[in-house]
Amino acid sequence: MAATPEISFQLYSSRNFPPLETQLSMLAALGYRNVELYDGLYSNIAGLKAALDEAGLKAPSGHFSLNILEENLATCIADARRLGISLMVCPWIVPDRRPNDKEGWKGLGKRLAAIARNVRTEALRFAWHNHDFDFQPLTDGSLPIEHLMSDHSVDLELDVAWIMRAKADPVKWIEKFSGRIAACHVKDIAPPGQKMDEDGWAYLGEGIVPWSTLWPLAVRAGAKLMIAEHDNPKNFERFARVSLGAMKQYADE
Repeated sequence: MAATPEISFQLYSSRNFPPLETQLSMLAALGYRNVELYDGLYSNIAGLKAALDEAGLKAPSGHFSLNILEENLATCIADARRLGISLMVCPWIVPDRRPNDKEGWKGLGKRLAAIARNVRTEALRFAWHNHDFDFQPLTDGSLPIEHLMSDHSVDLELDVAWIMRAKADPVKWIEKFSGRIAACHVKDIAPPGQKMDEDGWAYLGEGIVPWSTLWPLAVRAGAKLMIAEHDNPKNFERFARVSLGAMKQYADE
């Protein structure tokens, strides 16, 4: 039987609702105990740690940009340790830095593997976070995700909703990467044509992603963190509240 995962909240979801201290206290009051950090929060590590401690929140995972990981990995690892992060995640690569062929994606996969091996020597875990572009076929028919995840030192922070936006089957990929899924972003997609002012995302449980089915699959595949995320919510407090209720329900099913 899979261990019960921790529930968390990606603070990128609330980036448009400062100040951070108010976000953290509200999340704690709702019942969250964990948050996931992102790149824009690391300018003042001491202040960030103090704000987390004041709210009584932990940050078991955090996003770090590829360029910072490659340019100053030692500082990233030191910051992760100070903040209590045990899972370091590379979340994104900007369009103009993405490879355009199989060899390019294989090369990027090797770069991720080099980071992962160094992170592992520090007894931390490293994961790639997928989007939809990872599942767009290349000219040879292969997919970028296959090359990014070719080295088993790289784990995955699974984002089911982005897989679905790529018209791919999330069940297939959960099964393929079983044992390497460190965490899962739990987000929802609005029905076609709805919520366009929120980039087509829905509040958890109000969209079309079949989380009642996918939640236990992700947990059995190894996800130790189930992390609520919405890229552009109009009402951050409602999103956080609705998501926590939905995740607790999925966890109990």
